[in-house]
Amino acid sequence: MSIDLRGLSAKELGTLIEKARQQQTKLAKRTPIAAIRSRITKFAKAEGYTIEELFGTAGKAPAARGRKAAAKSAPRAGRKLGKVAPKYRNPANPKETWTGRGKQPRWLAAHTAKGKKLEDFLINKKK
Repeated sequence: MSIDLRGLSAKELGTLIEKARQQQTKLAKRTPIAAIRSRITKFAKAEGYTIEELFGTAGKAPAARGRKAAAKSAPRAGRKLGKVAPKYRNPANPKETWTGRGKQPRWLAAHTAKGKKLEDFLINKKK
């Protein structure tokens, strides 16, 4: 957070200083986080639970896991397909390949639109 102090009047600076002091006092009165964690852990153990059971994983808050953890646990729709070797290669850029699954890449669509055949781009051409 960055505040441009040069643009503030004396009254605005005073208000800002007072708000900062109030926030500092409020934070100083809070119980240290380690003590709170200890209390929560003791309470969970007293009730017969572990932190892992309650929050999923130890050391990570639920907010820190975010959507990635939720996405990993959710089952994916459809069947899983294994990795497939590429079948088609761009002659202009050999690093660009396509397995033949999914939507055609732009380079291949452009060539086929110009009248070339899909077989012209096969990596292992059958003779």
